[in-house]
Amino acid sequence: MRRSPVPNTPPDRLRILYLVTEDWYFWSHRLPMARAARDAGFDVAVATRVTAHGARIEAEGFRLLPLPWRRRSIAPFREIAAILRLYRTERPDLVHHVAVKPSVYGAVAAWLSGVPAVVNAIAGLGYVFTARDLKARLLRLPLGLAFRLLLGRRNARVLLQNPDDRDVLTRSGLVPRDRIRIVRGSGIDTDWFRPLAEPEGAIGDAVPTIAVVTRMLKFKGVARLVEAQQILSRRGIACRLILAGAPDGENPAAIDAATLTAWGQLPGVEWRGHVEDVRAIWRQAVIAAFVPLGGEGLPKTLLEAAACGRPIVASDVAGCREIAIDGVNALLVPPDDAPALADALARLLADGALRQRLGAAGRHLVETEFSADRIGRETVALYRELLADPGSPAPDAVDRPLMARRG
Repeated sequence: MRRSPVPNTPPDRLRILYLVTEDWYFWSHRLPMARAARDAGFDVAVATRVTAHGARIEAEGFRLLPLPWRRRSIAPFREIAAILRLYRTERPDLVHHVAVKPSVYGAVAAWLSGVPAVVNAIAGLGYVFTARDLKARLLRLPLGLAFRLLLGRRNARVLLQNPDDRDVLTRSGLVPRDRIRIVRGSGIDTDWFRPLAEPEGAIGDAVPTIAVVTRMLKFKGVARLVEAQQILSRRGIACRLILAGAPDGENPAAIDAATLTAWGQLPGVEWRGHVEDVRAIWRQAVIAAFVPLGGEGLPKTLLEAAACGRPIVASDVAGCREIAIDGVNALLVPPDDAPALADALARLLADGALRQRLGAAGRHLVETEFSADRIGRETVALYRELLADPGSPAPDAVDRPLMARRG
């Protein structure tokens, strides 16, 4: 039964509210989903900490609801109370929580305020489930308990980006399998990210460029990339490495600025910091490299690189395997193994035809499996399923196979 309308909201439109810690993350990672919901006729609101993208979010026709919180803050009672007030005021028909903290805090608020339908989106199990330091280990136990009690409730779905994460959560008993849905990624605009020719001279006398675009975090494997580039240099293989990304001081695994500056002073290594339009990076690079230690959902950086026609070298870990298919559009290497990484990079640097073949396959993969239109349709279908019957179990369907894996 529909509840009474919120002021300034058309009474005949179902209301979806996205809860995200940072406005930049919503803009970077969830915009295609929200656009699809808007275009499907939903009233869309975004609750987030506003720092840089508030005007852009409002220009999309979304209602912006600023929240005074930070990802790194630990004030659960105060922050849950703020979300609870928001939900009681807005009275959304469905809330879409983005990442671990909004999912846990938002699930409590949604339960207490009686939100009819809940999506808890976990884009990779991240720092707490992958890091080995004391802080991560201390957080793992209470977070696992919160998952078990809150995320798999009868009117909720846990939205994951790869089946490996589903298996972790179900084997450990944290979320029932029939409460999990998989939507691979958040969607890539294949008109904005188009195939790019290799830089002129890349196969000739010019020094070829390898690039990684990611937040500068320890578990993203950036140190191993720097080490691999130095190994190649000692072997006499000329190449340049671009590190594109900011340190992300809100994350406890951030690489400090002094280390990044020191890497940028090594021969052949350049640290660019944040790059607003990453297509500029892929116009210069002939290889996209991303070698995290684990904890990925489905790396957006690899989707964008593949859409631009770049061959990939990636870690053989959950999440990366969804877009980096070994021998099809990528070469996979063991995580945290700089010599193996150097070997894979050397193979691609020496073989222009292989780079072209893998790059073309990657573009095809993004067009057929990961486009914004396709991911948007799958997400809206999940919303409609939940809103039609919030208590019904999710179908335990066979995973949608990737085209590149079909024989």
